[in-house]
Amino acid sequence: MRGFQAKRGLKPGLLLACVLTAGLAGCADVDNMFASSDDISASDAAQPTAASMAPDAGAPPTAGLPPPPPAASGIAPVATITPVTINTGSDTGTQVNKTIQTLRGQVSGLETKLAANAQRLADLRNNGAAAAGAYQESKARITTRLQIGTTKGNPELVSEWNSAQTSLDTLSANINQMNALGTDVTGDSSAAHFALDQISATFNVSGAVDEDHRQLSVLEDETNQTIVLIDRLLKEVSDDIQRQTAYAANERTNLTVLAGSIKNGELFGGTPGLTAAAAVSNLQFASSGTPLVVVRFDRPNVDYQQILYAALNQALQARPNANFQVVAVAPTRGNAASVQIAQTTARRHAQEVMRSMTDMGVPASRMNVASSTDPSAAASEVRVFVR
Repeated sequence: MRGFQAKRGLKPGLLLACVLTAGLAGCADVDNMFASSDDISASDAAQPTAASMAPDAGAPPTAGLPPPPPAASGIAPVATITPVTINTGSDTGTQVNKTIQTLRGQVSGLETKLAANAQRLADLRNNGAAAAGAYQESKARITTRLQIGTTKGNPELVSEWNSAQTSLDTLSANINQMNALGTDVTGDSSAAHFALDQISATFNVSGAVDEDHRQLSVLEDETNQTIVLIDRLLKEVSDDIQRQTAYAANERTNLTVLAGSIKNGELFGGTPGLTAAAAVSNLQFASSGTPLVVVRFDRPNVDYQQILYAALNQALQARPNANFQVVAVAPTRGNAASVQIAQTTARRHAQEVMRSMTDMGVPASRMNVASSTDPSAAASEVRVFVR
């Protein structure tokens, strides 16, 4: 069973706080039941690919513009963005006045785009909230089922997992659209500042009458107000992108952990009171300077995932950039053939532990495997070291 492949580093305090590939493509048995989806960051220009096994899946105005419609109930509205009223002025017949009319049309066009972009942000917030809500509902159903106990690789939970992944894909696409909106608003900000520079320069053009300068002064004030509103909208877009990107990255990680939990039929880290001090007959946490975890495969079906998860979580809280070495330790009892068989068995157990660590979100690039023997070992062991 191949695990998720993590694409970025882990954050402090979390076993998994990186942007992950939320999929198990190319895996055998229950792994094949999980849909794969490329990780999508907010900077991606292309739309994300969502895969799921779940079934059914003009001329600028010169008058003031009305404010954008309010956001849907329960969604944070866009900060007050009330487009500025661009006042008209009489035609004095001068060449300067013709320039003023052109500049007025440019600023009016920016006001039109400002209102439209404020509405775009409100719509994107609504869409993002809907996707996040759908994701949290699927996640809650999976967690609840795992908490009370279920079968390994339960197809009902696989379907829920795929639905949750699709919701995160939708949220990632929403972030991409916010990035596009941010680009548009940034362009409007540049255009507004350029228009303001042109207005200032027009004051020095000869051939103007007093009325022309009065109109220029009014337009200059209106342009300054427009710049303030555009910059306010740009800040809101930027804040939303950062907030939603962090949320999506964190939930991609959580979804990866849930996938491993579904395959094992139990919630990783879900045992009340489970800490790094916990110990069972076949699993122990070693003291400082020795292996982080020692798993003894002295009987069939050794259940080590919960304790391994807790140990990795604690290690990464202390050292977020830690690497891990997984050592297959074989006993040396018996003849040469027996030792060879024991070494092969130990390597197989080490690969199993590494797959479990990958399912828990540890990137393959931060793990390596080695082999060793120990005359004092009664059975094959896997020792995990922090490097």
